[in-house]
Amino acid sequence: MNFDALYQGLLAGVHQMSWLEIIAALFGAISVICSKQNSIWLYPTGLVSTGIYAYLLSREQFKLYAEATLNVYYFIMSVYGWYHWARKSASEPETPVGWATRSEWMVTGGITLIGWALFGYLLRNYSNSDVPVIDAFVSATACAGMWLLAKRKIENWVVLNVSNLVAVPLLFHKHLLPTAVLTIFLFIVAVMGYFSWRKIWREQNAPGLAK
Repeated sequence: MNFDALYQGLLAGVHQMSWLEIIAALFGAISVICSKQNSIWLYPTGLVSTGIYAYLLSREQFKLYAEATLNVYYFIMSVYGWYHWARKSASEPETPVGWATRSEWMVTGGITLIGWALFGYLLRNYSNSDVPVIDAFVSATACAGMWLLAKRKIENWVVLNVSNLVAVPLLFHKHLLPTAVLTIFLFIVAVMGYFSWRKIWREQNAPGLAK
């Protein structure tokens, strides 16, 4: 492993940090902590983070167009998820935490495969992206995970972490250091979130028996 190249890459990332990226990363961290706690505040804080990232990642400096589009999607899904979580009428009770059904897994797989193919095609043919396949994969899996999150499905953490795992080296490559560090943090929180949501599910289905 070339540690000198790694060090130089990290140094370049520090030099290219902007307050805008730091603010976006900070609100992103707050949002994922709220998500782990099953708090509806994940959505308003997420709106700030995704709004900034949608602008930032589309700039010529980074050329992460699929990631920028993903953040537009996140923004829209945050509005949808905020509404979906907040339903409290007698006819539309608050959506409980649960496991994805077979049909929901089919939708998740469809979002991933179609999204990957579509993003990849658009990036290869209509942009100057230098990482179209990886950028497309990160965005497609994140879209699928966000859909499961909006539905309050426990497996959203697994799908989102597939995206996070691939995104980390991509972000370091683009010298987006705060965002790469945020993504590592998101990966760790997502692991904890998975077990936290499993506990919430047990409490919902067997009150007083959850360990």
